[in-house]
Amino acid sequence: MLSMYISQCWSSVVVYVDLSLVRFITTELTRGYFLEHNEAKYTERRERVYTCLRIPKELEKLMIFGFFLCLDAFLYVFTLLPLRVILALLRLITLPCCGLSGSRLLQPAQVCDVLKGFIMVLCYSMMSYVDYAMMYHLIRGQSVIKLYIIYNMLEVADRLFSSFGQDILDALYWTATEPKEKKRAHIGVIPHFLMAVLYVFLHALLIMVQATTLNVAFNSHNKSLLTIMMSNNFVEIKGSVFKKFEKNNLFQMSNSDIKERFTNYILLLIVCLRNMEQFSWNPDHLWVLFPDVVMVIASEVAVDVVKHAFITKFNDISADVYGEYRASLAFDLVSSRQKNAYTDYSDSVSRRMGFIPLPLALLLIRVVMSSVKIQGSLSFMCVLLFYFGMITLKVLNSIVLLGTSCVFVKEANMEEKLFDPPPSAASSRVNSRAHRTKHVHTAPQQEATADKGGPSLTSDNSQLPTIPETPAPTVPKSDSDTFLTTPDEEEDDKIINTDTGLEGDGLKNRTPKKDLLEIDRFTICGNRID
Repeated sequence: MLSMYISQCWSSVVVYVDLSLVRFITTELTRGYFLEHNEAKYTERRERVYTCLRIPKELEKLMIFGFFLCLDAFLYVFTLLPLRVILALLRLITLPCCGLSGSRLLQPAQVCDVLKGFIMVLCYSMMSYVDYAMMYHLIRGQSVIKLYIIYNMLEVADRLFSSFGQDILDALYWTATEPKEKKRAHIGVIPHFLMAVLYVFLHALLIMVQATTLNVAFNSHNKSLLTIMMSNNFVEIKGSVFKKFEKNNLFQMSNSDIKERFTNYILLLIVCLRNMEQFSWNPDHLWVLFPDVVMVIASEVAVDVVKHAFITKFNDISADVYGEYRASLAFDLVSSRQKNAYTDYSDSVSRRMGFIPLPLALLLIRVVMSSVKIQGSLSFMCVLLFYFGMITLKVLNSIVLLGTSCVFVKEANMEEKLFDPPPSAASSRVNSRAHRTKHVHTAPQQEATADKGGPSLTSDNSQLPTIPETPAPTVPKSDSDTFLTTPDEEEDDKIINTDTGLEGDGLKNRTPKKDLLEIDRFTICGNRID
């Protein structure tokens, strides 16, 4: 009886399972859904795909524009800077004959040009004692892994040098041109000049070691070192894609990528010059180097495209932001051409992108002078024609860039900003520190007032004493302010009082928003990526 009962129960269970399985499969085969019920979500996903597809085009527009900006600053060192130095020195020589017409012997711009010329001459004389061939064989004798580590260390050192080098040069320029009626608050022009010479020499030496390491990678038999060095670019994707980025942070990264790409092009040019010199300028050897050069450039472009595409996707940033970046770089060029400009454009590029042309130009001169032998009058004529060609290229590039920059500035509605005072990131930081110090000093007084029965911080805001504030310089508001200012959406929704830890509308101690025109390579230190 028991066995019969169990068999009946089991058969009923099997039938039930079969019926449920058939019903489940039937439901899975025939069920439907409507994407239109969540139209907003899927429209947003489609826009993200379109944004990723637009990133390569918009990014390369910015990169090409930035490349020619760096090229303009780089060519300036070879073409117009020597002529400006000669004019300044002629003014000094002819000054006793012409008489002192003004209060200055030289204009501030002429003083800066003379200092740059002296730095280049001294550093070139120091670089002439560096043996490139000995350095090449010393690096080639190292193992592949050691060279890979050395190359990574050189990249980090180059960024550190670039971040501090322009400060040294700016300190020298300001010390040499500072009005004499101001109180002496510096160590003197000569110590600053020696620091600048030492910096340019060390930075040029570092770039020479970097170029030599790249040359060893090109000449290795199995190309293993070159492959490892190229794979290092893809590690950059992992280190940046999965971090939080805002528009300002992305602008800094874009400037850094422009500088890195231009520097790599100059390093590849140096490698080709050294290899061609070793093979007696045989044009057939250039085609041997061509595939490796294309491979390095293609990997750099691919890494930049993938990195920016996923950063904009994960942080919900539109591809139109690269137009804003392009307009900000164009604004620097247009403002440097004004009559009341406060800086030279080559220095402006250095501050914005971290690209300092002096060490790189010094290394290129050193390599060209050691690779090309100039003998006879015909060689001097060729050098002179080449120099005139570089001047022509510099002038044409400057004219085209200026016209294009004016178009970008006009499209961004930034014309009125040209008449505003120059933006200063340091002034905003000083105001922020003063604002925080003011809160620190007023907090004990407010606590004492609360202990005596006065109004406390948690009471109504109308009962708080009025704190006099120093009026900050106002900048006229326009559509370009909204266009160029990065909104801090999360901070706008929630404001926390730093003194009490309470939420409210009173005593808003907030860091001011940074305009894109105030963003340079230093801002990343104070606005770290989470």
